[in-house]
Amino acid sequence: MMIVIGGLIVIATIYFLLKRYDSRLVLLVSGVLMAVLAGKPMEAFNAFAKSMTEGSLIQAICSVMGFALVMKVTGCDKHLINFFAKWLTKVRPLLIPGATLATFAINIALPSAAGAAAAVGAIFIPLLMSAGIHPATAAAAVKSGTYGSMLSPGLAHNGVVAKLAQVDVMTVIGVHYLADIASVVIAALGVTAVAVFLKEHKGYELAATNADGTPASGTQVMKTNILYAFVPLIPIVILLLGASGKVPVFKMGVPQAMLIGSIIALVVTRKNPVEVTKSFFDGMGNAYAQIMGIVIAAGVFVSGMNALGLVNAFIAFMLNSTGIVKLAAAFGPFALGIISGSGDAAAFAFNEAVTPHAQKFGLDVISMGSMASLGGALGRTMSPITGATIILAGIAGVNPMEIAKRNTPGMIIAIIVAMFILL
Repeated sequence: MMIVIGGLIVIATIYFLLKRYDSRLVLLVSGVLMAVLAGKPMEAFNAFAKSMTEGSLIQAICSVMGFALVMKVTGCDKHLINFFAKWLTKVRPLLIPGATLATFAINIALPSAAGAAAAVGAIFIPLLMSAGIHPATAAAAVKSGTYGSMLSPGLAHNGVVAKLAQVDVMTVIGVHYLADIASVVIAALGVTAVAVFLKEHKGYELAATNADGTPASGTQVMKTNILYAFVPLIPIVILLLGASGKVPVFKMGVPQAMLIGSIIALVVTRKNPVEVTKSFFDGMGNAYAQIMGIVIAAGVFVSGMNALGLVNAFIAFMLNSTGIVKLAAAFGPFALGIISGSGDAAAFAFNEAVTPHAQKFGLDVISMGSMASLGGALGRTMSPITGATIILAGIAGVNPMEIAKRNTPGMIIAIIVAMFILL
């Protein structure tokens, strides 16, 4: 009876997530309700308290988002984007796939999908449109690369999987980087193929004004300061060189690398130290509220499922149907990401509840957890209602659905290929 009640609560949780209610509220209420019905309310509250102090996660997530805000305040993010834009104009036949791959690379250093979409889209979309590419295709090309943060050591999902597998985040990234790169190459080729099929890869004439009469976005690319452009990449370079053992002195944690990057940004740009420091800590605070909040709520949700015996029943079911496990890890977060505009809640919940038992299904913890994370990211990238899509639609002056239609073939093929690589 309790299993049935728990199943109904999970279905209701998915329903409210699809309705785009706040993920933290939905997961918290569901988790506490299940724990109360099981007669173990303190399990939910204890899970809340425990998740609040996940040291490694807090350090990585908060420091990365603090660094990202410093890049925005110092203007280093714009110089990095303009650096890529300058090279794109030199390879005209590769403009569409190049925009996707460049956005993916930039999103590694600037890990917010919506933030990267706004910053990159404002430059790349007018650039592509001025080269004769249809606005919807230009926006779709940028949108297809907005999950480069999968390769960021500060991505919360990488931290969660690392904690489950008891390894560092660079080891997790080392397992799924091939699937990430293969999927973005497929996404870039997919949106290019759709553009050629629809004959949208050339011939578009950029209007002098937008439909509402406002001036069209400029296509001027600002002069790039190469030092400024390199600063966003410094923490990633430090972490890669340190983790590979090529420069032992660089072997350090994510927070240390982000702080060094911020200090170098301050020295290079000579911005007001008070403003830069305030931005770093503001970014860390926002990261705890927006990202750690979902991690904490997912922990409470899973504790409620455990209290009702739902997790054990689900695992027992999958042990007798091992073929479902791979599909659930890949397409569960993928589907919820498409419909709700965020695959975070589904990926966090899946990784908290199922991934710790990966070895029972004959799978590796890192591979299974990475698949759930990448599935959610690809679903979000394909969704017409996620924040990044709406931002890019506004810049291009098109309906968000037009962007989603052009991304769909590439994203579906990408998730299938990623599943075969990881699982």
